[in-house]
Amino acid sequence: MFYQCPLCQHELRFANNQYRCENNHQFDNAKEGYVNLMPAHHKRSKNPGDNKEMMQARRAFLEAGHYQPMQQHVAELCQKYVTNDEASLLDIGCGEGYYTSKIAEYLHSENANVYGLDISKVAIKFAAKRYLNCQFSVASSHRLPFPDQSLDAVVRIYAPCKAEELHRAIKNGGYLITVTPASHHLYELREGVYGEVRLHDETAEALTDFELIEEKKLTYDMRLNGLEALHLLDMTPFAWKATADFKTELQEKSEFDCKADFMIRVYKKA
Repeated sequence: MFYQCPLCQHELRFANNQYRCENNHQFDNAKEGYVNLMPAHHKRSKNPGDNKEMMQARRAFLEAGHYQPMQQHVAELCQKYVTNDEASLLDIGCGEGYYTSKIAEYLHSENANVYGLDISKVAIKFAAKRYLNCQFSVASSHRLPFPDQSLDAVVRIYAPCKAEELHRAIKNGGYLITVTPASHHLYELREGVYGEVRLHDETAEALTDFELIEEKKLTYDMRLNGLEALHLLDMTPFAWKATADFKTELQEKSEFDCKADFMIRVYKKA
């Protein structure tokens, strides 16, 4: 398994701490152990993706264990379906690597290759420094730096990705495992931000040539302290809509009950 060049789509070979294709496009391996495969002209902003503050909030919240039931279930699904001794699995929008590393622990073979990809350079730095059992890259989920028919499985937790890219990169007979918010996910937090809450749509997405073979709704209540609730808010997109007063009120709470509500699905490519 190897990366492909984001500029010309030829194979990238690794030597002398850099990746290079036959057209002499080269990408250095960073000291933290990741590779940046995001050319400047593919970016929509100077520093796309989550910033350092959001990453620090995410790591603090995840380390408190509140999403551990979902992490565990996704890792077990990967173990169940990805059984090839030399399998290649990609975690799209991997963030700071919390799920990616657990998936790598659960796969049957040490020869399996687990990749984490995110548009945020900050997130990938966080991931590569801590989790040494995976390979991480800065890249666009809309231009996956992997050859056609090369991935045994893709995990997509909230992350966007073009359906055409999933179809191109996943092997025939390979798997797509997705996690999306179920109807009442973070209901209490969203109520505090917006007042009126619109429930999440639980309809499964229709993907050409992919069959939905397993589906589970995972729901449980989280009891957070004020700082944990603030970390949860800060790692979500609706943090931008929260007022300063609500953030202060949230942080000062001794307890904050909030619902975790996930739709977890497995698709198989025909």
